[in-house]
Amino acid sequence: MCADLLCARRVLHFGLPAVWLAAAVAWELACPLALREGLGPRLVTCGAFLSLVAYLLTVVALGPVRELRRAREVAHAAQQVLLRPLPPRLDGLALTAWQLSASRGATVGGDLYEAVATLHGVRVVIGDARGHGLPAIGVVAALLGSFRETAHDEAELAGVLRRLERSLLRHLRERAMAEHPAAGGSGPNSPTAEEFVTVLLLEIHEDDEVLALNCGHPWPYRLGRTAELIAGGDPLPPLGPFPLPENLSARRCTRLPRGEALVLHTDGAEDARNPDGRFFCLQQPLAEAATPGGPDSPAVVVQRVRKALLRHTHGRLTDDAALLVLRNDRRRIEARPGEPGLRRSCAEPSHR
Repeated sequence: MCADLLCARRVLHFGLPAVWLAAAVAWELACPLALREGLGPRLVTCGAFLSLVAYLLTVVALGPVRELRRAREVAHAAQQVLLRPLPPRLDGLALTAWQLSASRGATVGGDLYEAVATLHGVRVVIGDARGHGLPAIGVVAALLGSFRETAHDEAELAGVLRRLERSLLRHLRERAMAEHPAAGGSGPNSPTAEEFVTVLLLEIHEDDEVLALNCGHPWPYRLGRTAELIAGGDPLPPLGPFPLPENLSARRCTRLPRGEALVLHTDGAEDARNPDGRFFCLQQPLAEAATPGGPDSPAVVVQRVRKALLRHTHGRLTDDAALLVLRNDRRRIEARPGEPGLRRSCAEPSHR
């Protein structure tokens, strides 16, 4: 059906101008009025040719432009489903994310992020697949689909990570079989044998405790009065080349008091270089966003980093870059008489 519609459009685009041109030529060669001298027949002939040129410009020339615009709209919609926009608030946390693909015309590349509110706390994932741009989208889709389901199902963060590993290995196995059907997907020269993904999983509890599992990913920054890189210890190897250890458990990496923020990022934001080869200093714009009264809103922090990064690289990134900022906007409310302890609620949205 789609092929028939495409053929019909091509007939309309190229067949009608050909018929029009044949009619104009026939007019010049055979019509008695065209053989007469005078202004009227010449005007008719010129009008026919001008109409043909106008038609060619509007239909033949602009037709592919319209098709390309529609194709980009469809691709953008598909990419928004894959790496969907995050909600502005999630269980008392204000958050904003930003991603830039190194592939021209693409809004999704090898970086991934997601945040969901679960019964176990707010769970967050950020990762970076090997390579960049369109070839890494399959890996991103496999991991994000797995995380969105298992983040609610698994009671422990370690269970989420193991499910991510299984989803990645299954995706790479299926991809290898498709690329090397004769070898059953196990050929030693298969490019999927060298695939890996760095992943950082966080679990933010209501008591502000943050648990983490890190597989080769950069540790985040914590923004308060200053911008401080979290020292979470030695990470595990990236997912893919090596299996996860048998004894796997999340560990406390920091606390996120009210008013402070976490800045998660991929290495594309730190490894970006300017034309002189100098690396981008991510901590500098983050330090500017940290004030004595608390950090700027997540949207402002993202905007600061984005402008500084594009200015440093002159708008030419060689790797995908992603940023995810979460600020704790929860507040404590005194318990009513007869109610034990304190309870948490969400603060009013900040417009800072």
